[in-house]
Amino acid sequence: MSEEAPRSRVLVVGATGRLGGSLVRASLAAGHPTFALVRPHHFALPDSAPLKPLAAAGATILKGSLDDYPSLLEAVRQVDVVICALPTKHALEQKPLIRAIKEAGCVKRFIPAEFGVDHTKVQICDMDHGFYEKKAEIRRLIESEDIPHTYIYCNFLMRYLLPSLVQPGLDAPPRDEVTIFGEGNTKGIFVEESDVAKFTVCTIEDPRTLNTTLYLRPPGNICSLNELVSLWERKINKCLKKIHITEEQLLRNMQSAPFPLKMDLIFIYSAFVKGDHTYFEIDSRSEGTQLYPDVKYTTVSEYLDTLV
Repeated sequence: MSEEAPRSRVLVVGATGRLGGSLVRASLAAGHPTFALVRPHHFALPDSAPLKPLAAAGATILKGSLDDYPSLLEAVRQVDVVICALPTKHALEQKPLIRAIKEAGCVKRFIPAEFGVDHTKVQICDMDHGFYEKKAEIRRLIESEDIPHTYIYCNFLMRYLLPSLVQPGLDAPPRDEVTIFGEGNTKGIFVEESDVAKFTVCTIEDPRTLNTTLYLRPPGNICSLNELVSLWERKINKCLKKIHITEEQLLRNMQSAPFPLKMDLIFIYSAFVKGDHTYFEIDSRSEGTQLYPDVKYTTVSEYLDTLV
């Protein structure tokens, strides 16, 4: 009887962030030797808060950064898979990482800091203030360098907009009145961070997802604003006053709003008016819950239960 093949060694870049930490834990839980690239300043104090949970989980912590190419190359040479969890505003900082992956020659799969919305499908690229162009540039570089890859698109993380029931400026769901943007029937998608990480790690050794895209559209997590409000009303046993903002008014509000409110309104317009999460069909072989039906995930209803 042949021995089981060893699990791929995984490097997480951006491991001290919330998504990065979830990716580290999911990778370790799946049995992968997992390495976390951590910037030198985090080592200044022995009790550095970002390092303790990574070490406690069992990750191998490597000192290095995207600004220090020798340390980056040394880290990449130790692994089979690289996952990057940088925020979008830092997406272009993946360029030296791609260079290191190319030079090392040992990486079987790179999962870049895509996540979020599939920027090849968004219909608001003329109003996003360059937000998606950074990701597009990285995607072109990955493919021009023939880097083996998987793109993960989860749309909204649950910690973004859902805690306020898509009410910018609020920290909790409303109890009296709620704003509905557009007609309120266009559906957006929310996925909890740790679930994004679990689905991502599932792709690591799956040949079906190599050099392709994985979308996350979990049943129960695809909701219109009207459905979200109705769900919340049932949970608090109260009917909220509805304030309707037309598409035209929302566009005017977007133009005059300051940052970061402007970007919140743009993403609301993209998801819940233009339908950028859901207007296009995907093959069931490209959807995470179809490929990995055993992965348990948090539904929108379950998440809202924690806010009641």
